[in-house]
Amino acid sequence: MKKIKLMMMAAAIVCGTNLFTSCEETNASDTPVPKVESTELIRTSQSWDGVELPDYLQGRPELVAVKYVFPAGQKLGWHHHPVMNYGVLMQGELTIIGLDGKTKVVHEGEAVVEMVNTIHHGENRGTKPAVLYMFYLAQKGMSLAVQHPEIPLE
Repeated sequence: MKKIKLMMMAAAIVCGTNLFTSCEETNASDTPVPKVESTELIRTSQSWDGVELPDYLQGRPELVAVKYVFPAGQKLGWHHHPVMNYGVLMQGELTIIGLDGKTKVVHEGEAVVEMVNTIHHGENRGTKPAVLYMFYLAQKGMSLAVQHPEIPLE
């Protein structure tokens, strides 16, 4: 018992008074165990083009996560999102172009907040597939995107 108290006192002196978060944990072989890290990728109330996001919808939410893979050279048609959405580009590079000509290039590892109710399209101008994870804040039965095939791609 004396040995345990001495070890706790030593830990408190070396690590500070919070024994659980101030020191790196070790496993049975005294090898440091890596801690969970968190990095905030984005915090905003605006889409990538600087427009304020709309208020939340009224009613029960439906959260949707979608993985998109854009082959090199592929263009997605003109569309708009009636719901808020954001995502992280996991691989490659993706260019988003608004109907008004505004452009945003999203690089691997970057987060992006999409335009809401604004027509735009995405394209992979790179040489490898672009992998994008998107998260939508919708309601049951709502479309995540509305296509505009009447607008030709260049």
